[in-house]
Amino acid sequence: MSDMITSTSNRRGQAIAGVISGIVVFVILVVVFVLVRQDPKDPAPTPAAAPAAVSADEKITDEPVVTTGSGTLSDLVIKERIPGTGPVVKAGQTISVNYKLIGYTSGEEMDSSWKGGKSSPISFQIGTGQLIQGWDKGIPGQKVGSRIQLDVPAALAYGPEKGDLRFVVDILSAQ
Repeated sequence: MSDMITSTSNRRGQAIAGVISGIVVFVILVVVFVLVRQDPKDPAPTPAAAPAAVSADEKITDEPVVTTGSGTLSDLVIKERIPGTGPVVKAGQTISVNYKLIGYTSGEEMDSSWKGGKSSPISFQIGTGQLIQGWDKGIPGQKVGSRIQLDVPAALAYGPEKGDLRFVVDILSAQ
């Protein structure tokens, strides 16, 4: 009888030890997983450095929300916010667009074809030197129906007086 009690006691102790060991292994795995996923070279983005705030339900027919950037620009940066499904825009075509322009770091709205949620599209020839270089270089190659964000350094825009700029451009048509 005493052997049976000792045997049951040993099994119960082994079961408890097994459960505790399982919990410890689980906790260690969770800690390792969290540490491995945090790459010190990729810190979490700050709100000012985060990519354009684009909601999943953003539509080209809605006035865009344009957020600021940080730092200074040395190169033209093109970000597709809404993919277009139309033909590719070519230099020399006349395009119709809606746009919003802000100071890259200030966020000050400088110009827009949107007023009170309503748009007044403008048309012009692209890629022929009539516009700033940022547009002439950034829009050809994009698809009609796209909403793109152009981060334009001052050298490809209006110069140091106006500084780096951020445009959000809706490409409505190209002919």
